[in-house]
Amino acid sequence: MKKKKEERRKKRHLRIRKKVSGTSTRPRLVVYRSEKHIYASLVNDEETPCKVIMTVSTLSAEFKKISEEKNVKSWTKEAAKIVGQLIAERAKKEGIEEVVFDRSGYKYIGRVKELADSARKGGLKF
Repeated sequence: MKKKKEERRKKRHLRIRKKVSGTSTRPRLVVYRSEKHIYASLVNDEETPCKVIMTVSTLSAEFKKISEEKNVKSWTKEAAKIVGQLIAERAKKEGIEEVVFDRSGYKYIGRVKELADSARKGGLKF
C-alpha cells in the first residue's frame, strides 16, 4: 500500500531529527507549515523537556500588523518572508545569531525556502 504524503513527510522528519538538535547557544529553528499558516520556533533540545525559546507565526499579533499594511494573505510566500524576518529580529534581541535549520521533513521549496532565506537576510546564520 502506498504511503500517504503526510506519512512520508513524518518519516523524513525523523531522519532529519536524528542528525539535527538545538543547543542553548545554537537553537533549532523549526518550521511547521499548514495549508493556511506557517509557524517558526526556536527550540533548545538540551533541556529535558525540549524548551521552546520563542515562536512566530502568521497568527501572531506582530505579523497581523505588518500583513494588514501590506495586504498579505497568511498562506503566501510573502507571509513566510515576513515570519522569517520576525523570527530573525526576535532572535537577535535575545542574543541568538546562529541556529540549526529543521525543515520538519518539508521539501526546501516554496514557503519553507522563503522563510529560511528571509531569516538569513535578517541576520541568522544557519
